[in-house]
Amino acid sequence: MKVLLINGSPNEKGCTYTALSEVAKSLNEQGVETEIMHVGHLDIRGCMGCRKCKEGSGKCVFNDVVNEVAQKLPEIDGMVVGSPVFFASPNGSVVSFLDRLFFSTQTSCNKAMKVGAAVVSARRGGCTASLDMLDKYFAISGMPIATSQYWNMVHGNTPDEVRQDAEGMQTLRILAKNMAFLIKSIKLGKQEYGVPEPEARIFTNFVR
Repeated sequence: MKVLLINGSPNEKGCTYTALSEVAKSLNEQGVETEIMHVGHLDIRGCMGCRKCKEGSGKCVFNDVVNEVAQKLPEIDGMVVGSPVFFASPNGSVVSFLDRLFFSTQTSCNKAMKVGAAVVSARRGGCTASLDMLDKYFAISGMPIATSQYWNMVHGNTPDEVRQDAEGMQTLRILAKNMAFLIKSIKLGKQEYGVPEPEARIFTNFVR
């Protein structure tokens, strides 16, 4: 069992990394392997809707970290995306990363039943709005979303201040325990019952 954690902060070892490290530590204690990847510092352009990824390659036309992570998706059981809060929303680089990753792998990699979770870090406000935005990537992909005893957020201006956020750090540990339980339960469920049978996708619009 493996979970990929995405550090969407421009700072490699900042507050977001501190939060993700607490999640990773707790997942490891539950017997789940983890990998943290730093993407928030990269110059990641947004999706331009060219749809080249739908023409058979299953890859984004911009060959960067998005395609690197896409190759890891079939082998993971869960994903945690972490981001600082900028103007009550996630870092723009991680949004561009997720737009392209989830769109380019929409048909090439079935993400259903892989467990997702988002974690955000802020000095003060904007956390729940950022969490709502990040959770939508999982929700549209058939990925169960792991939760905790509170929203998955920590507060502080420095890693040391984040570590002093006792409630926030506890929330992340419980998130990891719940995520590990979901991953293990889904694995057992697949063995006992299989997975829900997919239907052919129907696309509609309201243009008259």
